[in-house]
Amino acid sequence: MAEQYDVIVLGSGPGGYVAAIRCAQLGLKTAIVERENLGGICLNWGCIPTKALLRSAEIFHYMNHAKDYGLAAEKISADLNAVVARSRGVAKQLNQGVTHLMKKNKITVHMGTGTLKGAGKLEVKGEKGSETLSAKHIIVATGARARDLPFAPADGNRVWTYRHAMTPKEMPSKLLVIGSGAIGIEFASFYNDMGAEVTVVEMMDRIVPVEDADVSAFLEKALTKQGMTIMTGAGVESLDVGAKGVKARIKGKDGKIVEADYSHVIVAVGIVPNTENIGLETLGVKAERGIIAIDDYGRTNVPGVWAIGDVTPGPWLAHKASHEGVIAAESIAKELGNKHVHPHAMDRRNIPGCTYCHPQIASVGLTEAKAKEAGYEVKAGTFPFIGNGKAIALGEAEGFVKTVFDAKTGELLGAHMIGAEVTELIQGYVVGKTLETTEAELMATVFPHPTLSEMMHESVLAAYGKALHI
Repeated sequence: MAEQYDVIVLGSGPGGYVAAIRCAQLGLKTAIVERENLGGICLNWGCIPTKALLRSAEIFHYMNHAKDYGLAAEKISADLNAVVARSRGVAKQLNQGVTHLMKKNKITVHMGTGTLKGAGKLEVKGEKGSETLSAKHIIVATGARARDLPFAPADGNRVWTYRHAMTPKEMPSKLLVIGSGAIGIEFASFYNDMGAEVTVVEMMDRIVPVEDADVSAFLEKALTKQGMTIMTGAGVESLDVGAKGVKARIKGKDGKIVEADYSHVIVAVGIVPNTENIGLETLGVKAERGIIAIDDYGRTNVPGVWAIGDVTPGPWLAHKASHEGVIAAESIAKELGNKHVHPHAMDRRNIPGCTYCHPQIASVGLTEAKAKEAGYEVKAGTFPFIGNGKAIALGEAEGFVKTVFDAKTGELLGAHMIGAEVTELIQGYVVGKTLETTEAELMATVFPHPTLSEMMHESVLAAYGKALHI
């Protein structure tokens, strides 16, 4: 007999384990299936351990610039193995936290590889053999993996994915990073701060191309000032991988081929959803290029099958996956007769994005260019870090905050920031957008002094020609 549940969640990343917890909170008998580590890629090999690495690099940077703060630090050095060990320790601690949450919420954990075998049936193959689970509803939350270059697959020695870059066998001396999205730029920033000579190659005409053009331009100048080589409108033609390094042939924006030698290469050219061989075809679940089609509540075209996170349309972010998990869980509970839950549709316009390079980037909503393309008459305001007292006191006077409004209605269309701790500031704008705030409410809000958040207020004022400190 198959073990019977109300809900089975396939995958325990930030989407899967949050969905399982919310299902359990709503009184549903819930199981979760995981083939590797509870917490998934984000917690074990992504968001969390990379932030631990970046924190070490940030402190190392400050130590090397101690004199800027009237301090003295001598014989400063970094122990890469210790930095990595700390990062792995942070991941382990949070993995144990998820394990505790599963027990606390009475969620049954099945370790193994899950495959859909028919309506409401999931086969799990683990170390102890196979077992079949049954449920009225199954949530697919299997996440994604790094995309390989077809002509140079990652080997963990000279050519790395983010996973190899997180546990390096040695410190790169000369590093090539292919791709300037969040993953590529974060590792470029980490290794640059740790002392590597870093080159970033981006095929688009600017780095972090999903961000506002002003943010991209500012970041390129900042990274170049830090010593990085930035090549935009460029592509890697080939990699000749040897025992002691990699020879890269790079086609520049001028069409000329440049050859250069690197000790290591990080490939950060996107992700591939983990939707092969999990039985989607058996049930007829619609997917295109591995991305599962869903409605705004996580339903697929097949009743009883749901999907969340990186197997669904983007943005591919952990917090988006978690939010989708809650929405799907509440929608399932409602279908099973719970009259006290009121699931809301996912609004992708209000999903923030954060990149933890140095300086940090954070954004939500439309860029100025996208707003104009959408037909809006735009009012945009920018306020620089150099005009903020707290930023100057912190020694972090590089960056700016930019807000974009609909000139006709005052609707907040987007916000874009670059500088110290902007990943902690962006949520103010996310709340504002979710509440459908206009410029009037933001202008009338009292911001504490001295804080970095005052730049948010000044940016709003600047959009309407009322900035006070510039």
